[in-house]
Amino acid sequence: MVERNHSITSGSYHKRTVADEPVTSILPAGDIPFDPTHEFDQDEEVLAALGYKSEFKREFSLFTTFCVSFAVLGLLPSFASTLYYGMGYAGTAGMTWGWLIAMVGIQSVAFSMAELCSSMPTSGGLYYAAAVLAPPGWGPLAAWVTGWSNWLAQITAAPSVNYGASAMMLAAASINNPDYTPTEYQTFLLTVLLMIIHSFMSSMPTRWLARLNSYGSIFNVLALFAVIILILAGTDRESRGLSRFGKSSQVWGEVYEGMDYPAGLRVLASFVAVIWTMSGYDSPFHLAEECSNANMASPRAIVMTSSVGGVFGWVLQLVVAYTVVDVSAVLDSDLGQPFAAYLIQCVPEKIAIAVLALTVIAGFAMGQGCMIAASRVTFAYARDGCLPGSTFWARVNKHTRTPVNAVWFNCVLGCLMLLLIFAGEVAIDAIFSIGGLAAFFAFTTPIFIRVFFTRGNFRPGPWNLGRLSIPIGAVASAFVALMIPILCLPATRGANLTIDGMNWTVVVWGGTMLIALGWWIISARKWFKGPKVNIQHMMVGREAEVLEGKDATPSGSLRDDAPPPKAVDAGVLE
Repeated sequence: MVERNHSITSGSYHKRTVADEPVTSILPAGDIPFDPTHEFDQDEEVLAALGYKSEFKREFSLFTTFCVSFAVLGLLPSFASTLYYGMGYAGTAGMTWGWLIAMVGIQSVAFSMAELCSSMPTSGGLYYAAAVLAPPGWGPLAAWVTGWSNWLAQITAAPSVNYGASAMMLAAASINNPDYTPTEYQTFLLTVLLMIIHSFMSSMPTRWLARLNSYGSIFNVLALFAVIILILAGTDRESRGLSRFGKSSQVWGEVYEGMDYPAGLRVLASFVAVIWTMSGYDSPFHLAEECSNANMASPRAIVMTSSVGGVFGWVLQLVVAYTVVDVSAVLDSDLGQPFAAYLIQCVPEKIAIAVLALTVIAGFAMGQGCMIAASRVTFAYARDGCLPGSTFWARVNKHTRTPVNAVWFNCVLGCLMLLLIFAGEVAIDAIFSIGGLAAFFAFTTPIFIRVFFTRGNFRPGPWNLGRLSIPIGAVASAFVALMIPILCLPATRGANLTIDGMNWTVVVWGGTMLIALGWWIISARKWFKGPKVNIQHMMVGREAEVLEGKDATPSGSLRDDAPPPKAVDAGVLE
């Protein structure tokens, strides 16, 4: 990068190098690309050092980035959609002290991810980090596996959230009219309608998206407070001959027998609800190229989202745990939506309808945030040639400066997945249950590499964990390694195990990842070399070769064994 006092006429340049930037790049530590007709700001400079040109308007701030992320987290709708697992596997004990234990591991993942984001603030996020940090020769495979797992989580997020919102809408209709029973066809059409609305909204300019999601996130927070107050003030347990709130000895001490496993394993299995609820804080990573002061604001937004979500999520868990009347009745209700069944138990019908309405609106905002985050991931992977038709999906609309093609690509895929509604509850649940597992596998892969394999090729960004980096990363890695097999356990075993009771997560996620690995072995390993830079600027001094999928050098100069500089075709480093 040319300093602000450079002199073009004299041919004298004061150069900056990649090593001068607080980022870990796939570029060798040579000169930063620059455009002599354009003065780079700090964010453009950092992104150029990572190997990418700025294609978006940076109209997200720390607050608006947090708003999108918190909307994707969607505490209220996420809790409502996963109550079956959180309460059903271990009862109220899993919701109280179980949540606290799970949050130790989840916060470790979030903090380690934030450190990576500060060091590599790109839309590719975790996939880029896995490629850079992997040992020499393993970067492309690490990026490939991380990218496909993350993309799988992203493209299933919006349809699953909208499916949950549709189920709550139709459950509210059933409460209001007991003679009405929702059909699969109605659920499908309503969910597709939400997908289309969110796709139009996600195609808007960045400035509008930032403002819209600010409103959505503020509503999410207000709705959460309103629901907590409505439940606490409106509970009518006393009319059923019960105390106003449950006894602490029962709430904290009784582990519900919702699975054919020991109590400790049932509590661990209930973490699937926590993991799914707390799986949206990676969004600031994917929005980093649209955020001002990205290598500080984006990691802060990650930490803010996970911390605020963890605290208020636990409060909501406590409220429900202390007011539920009959766990079995909640799980077996004909309403088909456990959260709606719980509300009917503990509050009057009008309050139940009001709470469901607030939850549905919050779910709408959550689905919108999921669509935005997923489109940025699709764009980033298409930019690097990972997807069929990548050239088309990687286009940025010249009017909105957003990846509109990627938005609608995800919309079509989501609507196709929703056809599984007609195959029955087991089929549709098998698709959407993989979100938490796929996301946390992708979250932790670069963290695991950072902890156990990185040898000097990680340059911490301005937001970092210092000496706690390795210990926290080790806790995050151990937590996810423990939870991956737990998340694949069926609720029953032995003679009690049926097709309907089978946990198909391992088949859907594992099968998809095996297909991706098969593609890698047969074809992709020959042409996929990790993240591709797309800089189209001049280089100061000399051209430098891009080390795709290899480790970055921390020394501030090219390695001794680096190949000699080579010319690049049409000004593009590939």
